[in-house]
Amino acid sequence: MRMVKDFVEIADYSSLDDVIGALVSLRETLGEDAGAELRVLGDDVFGRTLSISFMRPLTDEEAACEGRYAHLFGESAIDIAA
Repeated sequence: MRMVKDFVEIADYSSLDDVIGALVSLRETLGEDAGAELRVLGDDVFGRTLSISFMRPLTDEEAACEGRYAHLFGESAIDIAA
């Protein structure tokens, strides 16, 4: 099964309770092999965000779209990605 990296960002203007709630609900939906990472991005001028990256399987729609273009990359590209 092919996995893709996905991101969730939480803005710095969120309340602490909202941030905790979002992180708990995200953790509950992730699998054991998600490899989730939390980073603080930004600066004092443009603001900061919490960025959570994790691995997830392709959705059916994404897999169908990828399948339509597989012939352009050949089998070797599909094997490497899988």
